[in-house]
Amino acid sequence: MPAPHGVDSGNELRILGFLCNWCSYGGADSAGVARLEQPTDLRIIRTPCTGRIDPLFIVRALINGADGVLVSGCHPGDCHYVEGNFHARRRLETLKRILPVTGINPDRFMYTWVSASEAGRWQEVVREFTARIHTLGPAPRMSDTLTETLAAEGLPMQATNGEK
Repeated sequence: MPAPHGVDSGNELRILGFLCNWCSYGGADSAGVARLEQPTDLRIIRTPCTGRIDPLFIVRALINGADGVLVSGCHPGDCHYVEGNFHARRRLETLKRILPVTGINPDRFMYTWVSASEAGRWQEVVREFTARIHTLGPAPRMSDTLTETLAAEGLPMQATNGEK
């Protein structure tokens, strides 16, 4: 039996999107209302402002199994809360530089600006990011990465769940 329209038949990845309520969520909603075709991998978390997104939310999502994380908010200068997106940009740029140190591929993370009136831009951003994540494939499990890192350093892997 074929998959229903708009539903990928088994090869969806876990992509998480943190979207500003005032701009990017509106752009995503406009794209949906306009019936613009979009990948179905993205799961959206609506936030009051990108300035309220703690970079640890992104790191935790990637450590806990997300294959990619997208953050999208108002264009700089158009923030509903005046400076929220400037704060977000500073934090997210720092995060982008720190991700490789944690063993996380920085290509699995992206932030962008999309306004409520940019349904076409939203469609383009989602398609591009989803294609990038599909090219990278499923994210390696952090426990596997940790084991490989410890083995490369010649360190024994210690049991963490009561195993001996």
